[in-house]
Parts: sequence; structure tokens; C-alpha cells
Amino acid sequence: MIEETTADYDGRFAFMRLRYGAADLRMMRREPPWAHDFPRADFHFMKILSELTLTRTFVNQGNIRMLDDPDMALFPVAYMSEPGFWTLTETEAAGLRGYLQKGGFIIFDDFRDNHRDNLVVQMRQVLPEARWAPLDATHPIFHSFFEINSLDVDGYYGPVEWTGLFEGNDPARRLLAVANYNHDLGEMWEFSDTGYLPVDLSNEAYKFGVNYVIYAMTH
Repeated sequence: MIEETTADYDGRFAFMRLRYGAADLRMMRREPPWAHDFPRADFHFMKILSELTLTRTFVNQGNIRMLDDPDMALFPVAYMSEPGFWTLTETEAAGLRGYLQKGGFIIFDDFRDNHRDNLVVQMRQVLPEARWAPLDATHPIFHSFFEINSLDVDGYYGPVEWTGLFEGNDPARRLLAVANYNHDLGEMWEFSDTGYLPVDLSNEAYKFGVNYVIYAMTH
């Protein structure tokens, strides 16, 4: 049973996980796709973020929000797991559109194969004119805290492709969203204290997450 928790805004950074509808068949497993790796991934990442940076965080507080929740605007970074199963209503599309236009940033994680097609389709409802663009290691997001000079990474599902959405489709402007195709940062955060995955993989996953947050908080 997943506890529907929220973090009350008090100036600290809270990891915001987005809750969404999904196909009924997918919902038959123990957890819905949006909740994959919750809450351990969220808690572990917040602890790392608070220890490595000056960011004050909620460490042991879940923060699950629907896409049409007006209080989303209180939290600058949103995270979505398994967007290959994501569906949204017109109200939710409008909510996410407003969030991004007001300065919000969203991370899409844990997807592979043709799941990218669904991400593209759903985001067209949110930002019809926006187009996904490939990201390379020169983009400021990969240098906002850690210096990540190579994106030649074997992800959880294969070679990773990093793509993003920009304001006005202009790579010189603010990055609104980042997608880690073929990767699963959340899985590596969740099991980082178990020995299930190599330490180096978890460390690299934290570096990307920290950079995403620092970029979002400074742009």
C-alpha cells in the first residue's frame, strides 16, 4: 500500500514525485508505474543532496502530487518514473504546462524501447510546439555541480540517450525537461545502500540527479 504523502512547503527542497494514470494491465502489479522505487529512492537522493550541497531538504518525507495540483508550483523540480505508461487528462496537461511555464523542471526516468513514443505523445498535449532535442556533455546541466564530461554511459537498460525540451525550442534558453532514455536513476538510488548494484553506478546516478536539481534551482 502506497501512502499518499505530501511535503508542506517551508522553504526546504522537497523531491516531488508525479502521480499519473496508467493502463489497467500495468496497474495489476504490486505498485503502479509512477511509484516505482518509492520511497527509498526519493529518501536516499534527498539525503545525498543535503550532504553534498548546501541545499536544505526534506530527507524522510514523501511528496506525491497529481499533475493538476496547484501546489506543484511550490516545488521547483518534479520527477516522473516510467513515462511509457503515462496518460493524462486535459486538466492535468494544463497543470503541467503552467508548472513548466512558471519555471518548473521535470525529470523523466526509467523508460526504454518504444516507451519514448508515449512520452513524446503525452508531452505534445502539454506543450504542442515543443520538440525533444539531444543533449551533449557541453550543456550546462552536466556542469552545474559535478563536472560530467562524457555521456557515454551504459544505462540500466542499455546505452543512454539524453534529450531535453527547451523554452521556445531554443537550446540557448532554459531547459524545461530532461529525459534519461534507457536509464533508471531511481533504481540505482533505491538500492545504493544494499550492495545489489556496483557502487560506481550508484555514485554516477547521484551525480546526474544532483546536477539536475542544481541546474533547475539556478535557471
